[in-house]
Order: sequence, then structure tokens, then C-alpha cells
Amino acid sequence: MNIHNPNSLDAIDKATLVHPYTDLHAHDDKGPHIIERAEGIRLYDSDGRAFIDGVAGLWCTALGFGEDRLVKVAAEAMKNLSFSHVFSHRSHPAAIELADRLTKLAPDSISRAFFVNSGSEAVDAAIQIVWNYNNALGRPEKKKIIGRDRGYHGVTVAAGSLTALPYKQDDFDLPVNDRFLRVTCPHHYRYAEAGESEVEFSARLAQEVEDLILAEGADKIAAFIGEPIMAAGGVMPPPEGYWVAVAEVCRRHDVLVICDEVVNGFGRTGNWWGSETVGIQPDMMTVAKQLSSAYLPIGATMMSEEIYSVIAKHSPKNGVFGIGMTYGGHPVCCAVALETLKIYEDRDILGHVQAMTPHFQKRLKALGEHPLVGQARGEGLIGAVELVADKETREQFPPAMKAAPTLYNHVAEHGVLCRPLPGDAMGICPPMIVTESEIDEIFDAIEKGLDSAHTALTAS
Repeated sequence: MNIHNPNSLDAIDKATLVHPYTDLHAHDDKGPHIIERAEGIRLYDSDGRAFIDGVAGLWCTALGFGEDRLVKVAAEAMKNLSFSHVFSHRSHPAAIELADRLTKLAPDSISRAFFVNSGSEAVDAAIQIVWNYNNALGRPEKKKIIGRDRGYHGVTVAAGSLTALPYKQDDFDLPVNDRFLRVTCPHHYRYAEAGESEVEFSARLAQEVEDLILAEGADKIAAFIGEPIMAAGGVMPPPEGYWVAVAEVCRRHDVLVICDEVVNGFGRTGNWWGSETVGIQPDMMTVAKQLSSAYLPIGATMMSEEIYSVIAKHSPKNGVFGIGMTYGGHPVCCAVALETLKIYEDRDILGHVQAMTPHFQKRLKALGEHPLVGQARGEGLIGAVELVADKETREQFPPAMKAAPTLYNHVAEHGVLCRPLPGDAMGICPPMIVTESEIDEIFDAIEKGLDSAHTALTAS
């Protein structure tokens, strides 16, 4: 590619396109890595190089790329009904069938689905529904929502107020107000006290949640939100007993439990839902990403019948339930999502994840022996390695060294694209159709990348 040609894609990209989650200043020099096509679990760039997609797009392309059934359904749906909304009593078959399928697939505590376009919108809608719910119950002060440090819940002003990561909140004036609270990240490796077991750590963190509820007043705390297994914050499975203990505290103080299933949902953790993996029944769930295998944008905010019945009875006050997105419940997106769920069942994708998990986790945990890796952790077909400068003390590299991006670059040289994450972690989350031999390709590349990154980082 001629990067000096002003009409090249590289030059046009740098001149016109604003890239999310990118060092914009560095991009002016570095330029884009242009992906031109994809097939199966592999991406092909503009220079003809092939890469295994080691993070399923952005935790989302469950069925890989070029799935003919989804392409065909999308084309047929677009030809049949290119758009129809679900406002003001209108509906269409795809939205009805998808809502029915989703609620039947959901945990027993969930019975309703409200369609949006993304995980961020799903969380934003959940926040608004929680506030509306408490207004309907005559509890106008019960509005505060507890999240966790390093939690990721999206990028809208409200959802971003719960995304407790510096790059999202610093310089964006978030959280937007004092309705958004946070407690300790449940990452035992990094935040446990000396000699503290996982069960003891979980009990301490559950007590922290209860202490915050009591300090603020249970009449002020509306909900607790968390990813069953934290993803973008560093892929951190919860310590033993954590979610059960936190959920019990919430139930005791009439605080709703919202499970952010945007990454966890649809089989990624080895069960249909991350909440199932951690052993709880949520009051609300947010879903997106693997709902359509990312072929088209769609998400949903899901809720219990009790929550729905309260907001439904309250809606006549203003004439309508006043949330809605133009493209929420888009007929083409719903049709693709419905077909995605059918493929999961037809091909027993959940069974495949369960079959691949032992080998994936074995190769993942083996990386923990590398001198650059402080901890290798994961669940199902998702994992991460956390890099350290000193394994004994768990000291991290100086931020300026950009240890995780360094590892990313070295692994990419061996044909696998993963994702650098906060806390000097690198996430690994291949499409759920990955085979055992492809798992070996992924981890062989990571091992080689770790070796060369270790040399580069220690030399620095």
C-alpha cells in the first residue's frame, strides 16, 4: 500500500475517520491496520496477511465470519421488511419471535425483553427502567446504582458512569452525578489481602457492598450491576462465593441485581448465561454482541415480570413508556439474531464450547509459568494473561512501557490478534466455533509472542 498517495485508504483514513478507543495522536503517524475480508475465524488485511481473530471481533463474533445462513436470512429479511418499528403498539413477526425465544432461553427470573442496538444502550435502558420502576413505587430517592472498579458497561453518559475505567471516565466528566457508586473489583490476585482466601475475599467484598448500602441508606440504593465474569477490565472470573454473597446482600436490602451479560451471554462461559455460571438469578440482564454473532447491531434489556408489571401500570401517567430507539427491534437485526439462536441450537454450540473448554483452559493456564505472566485466568472460552515485571512481588511494568500493547504486537507477528486490556492484561476470546487445532495455533502464537515481548520489555 502506498501510504504517501493522498487517495490511498491509509491516507483517507487518517484524514477523515475518528477511531474509538485509539490514541488519536499516535494514529496520525501509525495509521490503520486495514482488514479487508474474513472467513471462519481468520481475518485478512490489505497486505494479504492472515490472522486468527483471537478476541472474536470485540468479544462478539461467536460464529466466526461468512456464516451463509445469517447472510441469507439478512438478505431475505431486508427484501421482505426493510424497516418497521415497535413503537405505539406496532410490531412485526421477527421481534415477537425473538422476544419469545430469548425469554424462554433466559434464567427463570427473567420474562421480558426490550430491544436496543448495543450493549451500551442496553445498560442505559436498564438504568432508566430502574429509575422509572422506583418512581412508580413511590420511592423517588431510591436511585443510586453500585458498580465495581474496572467494570465495563458501555459508553453512553449513563452507562459510561458505570464503566469504572480511567480512559472512559477521566476527562469525560464521568460519573455524571452521585447516583453512580463503586466498590472494589473482585480480582483476588491483585486486590486480596495477604493470606486472604478467595472465600474470605468474597465475604469481605460482600460486606463492603452491605456497608455502602447501610452508609448511603437502603432507601437510596436501587441496584447493583456487574458482569458475572468481568471482561474488558481484564477478564477476571469472580472469586469463590462472590456473586452468591453479593446477591444475598442485595436481596436483603431490596436492591435489584443486574447482570451485564453483553460479553458473558450465549455460551461464552460454558453455560447459556454468565449468571448461571456464577450461580445466581438476576432481576435484570443486558445482552448484545453474541446475540447476533455481531452480524448486525442488536441488544436487549431483559427484566423480571415483577419489574415489568410495575412499569406497565405506571406508564399511563405519561401516556407512554418513554424509552425507545428508532432501530430498536429492527426487523432485519431481529431476524438475524433469531437465526443465530437457531444455529447455536442446531449445531450444539454450547456443547462445543464445553468440549473445547478443557483444552483452551489447559493451554491458557500453562501460560502462567512464563516469566512475564503473573496470572493466567479464564472461564469457558474466555481468558487473559496479566503481565508483571516481577512474578514474586507482582510488580507491574511502568505504564509508559505499555506492556500489554507490546505483547499484542509481538503475538500479531505470529498471526493472532488478541486484545490489550487494563492492568497489563491481554484478553483471549476466539469465536466459539474454534477447534482444538485452532486453539493450539492461538496459544502457540501467544507463547512465541510472550518470549519475544519478554526480551523487549526486560531490555527496556
